[in-house]
Amino acid sequence: MISERRACRLLGLSRTVLHYMPAPRSDNELLRQRLMALADERSRFGYRRLHALLRREGIQANHKRVHRIYQSAGLAVRRRRKRHGVAVDREPLVRPTSPNEVWSMDFVFDALACGRRLKCLTIVDDYTKEAVDIVVDRGIGGQYVTRILDRAAFFRGYPKAIRTDQGPEFTG
Repeated sequence: MISERRACRLLGLSRTVLHYMPAPRSDNELLRQRLMALADERSRFGYRRLHALLRREGIQANHKRVHRIYQSAGLAVRRRRKRHGVAVDREPLVRPTSPNEVWSMDFVFDALACGRRLKCLTIVDDYTKEAVDIVVDRGIGGQYVTRILDRAAFFRGYPKAIRTDQGPEFTG
């Protein structure tokens, strides 16, 4: 065991360095209050943009200090709420009474062993439960879907209605 005095002398340090306590910065509280006020006004701004606003106001503060205060105040960029489509009154599902009255379409996704993704478009006649068409491809866009429907209608005729799940592929 070595004494504090001897250890400091061997290292060439002053003993006051060991007991140094930094004085609390009073301007941190002012910065915190201004940062909170700006964050309330601009909820979509992160600490970087708030730091730029502070600099424009003439408040000189290091961006790391602004970030530290931003985090300690529990501030975070508020995320936008996900917008959902307009609520529409749904029509009740009517059972088809004959073939080719209602077709249902849906996408099924799968992946190969090598990691490549596949999209499968399935079109089913709701009365006969028969698969009108199944198309497998790496990408199926809107124009491709209309060509597939036209091709299926060439052999079977157009249905009275087409039912989809309103997924992103159909509403996009």
